Amino acid sequence: MSRPDLTPLLHRIADALERLAPPAARINDLDAADAFVWHADEEWLEPVPRVNRVALELLRGIDRVRDILLDNTQRFAAGLPANNVLLWGARGTGKSALVKAAHAAVNEERPHALALIEIHREDIPTLPRLLALVRESRRRCLLFCDDLSFDQQDASYKSLKAVLEGGIEGRPANVVLYATSNRRHLMPREMIDNERSTAINPSEAVEERVSLSDRFGLWLGFHNVDQDTYLAIVTGYARHYGLDLAPERLKAEANEWSITRGSRSGRVAWQFIQDLAGRLGKPLE
Repeated sequence: MSRPDLTPLLHRIADALERLAPPAARINDLDAADAFVWHADEEWLEPVPRVNRVALELLRGIDRVRDILLDNTQRFAAGLPANNVLLWGARGTGKSALVKAAHAAVNEERPHALALIEIHREDIPTLPRLLALVRESRRRCLLFCDDLSFDQQDASYKSLKAVLEGGIEGRPANVVLYATSNRRHLMPREMIDNERSTAINPSEAVEERVSLSDRFGLWLGFHNVDQDTYLAIVTGYARHYGLDLAPERLKAEANEWSITRGSRSGRVAWQFIQDLAGRLGKPLE
């Protein structure tokens, strides 16, 4: 009798064992890229080869806050003291775009000086683990949390407070946190009012909530833009990307677009530019 060929069976057994085996441990290398995304469940910093951003010079109508943030970021990259920053204000006014643009501008001046690490809002409770990971690194890290806010029954803000300034170890010298929010105090007004109405000492209850914002050394406010600024943003984008359209027609179409959206902002201007580029058959690169 001839022996049966066991090769297919052995292959299936090997494949099954590979599926049952735990995945290989991720290696965190802060020199692998200039930007990373923190995956809390795996405690892994995923390198981002290309950041979704716009150039600093294309951000209009926010000159004052741009200069303040850029100066703070440059000092941090140079190894000097710098503040945590809260960028708050109206939606679509360039808060997150400015953070990414400032990071890129500083790294252009000082190649590989700063690592931008994005941490998602829901992963804030894991911030101590992330800080422990980057604390021993020689690289300076800019932690970025977009759209940070807290709602009722959410106690994770307390861990953030301790990490920012109040913990026994304090914030690592090679780390600053930049956060964006639509709220100046990171929580809705009714949440603060509820704390005031139900507490034995209302002022102390409110202080507990509001003190989170105080842990940010810089508060940068962003407000809705006027029509001239909105059109300047549109014109700047169109010129930068080579979108050939008569100036008067460009402004008329941009105004019509903002009316249909019910607002004027940097985000609305960018959405119009994407639509225009698509109609003209030009890529935005």
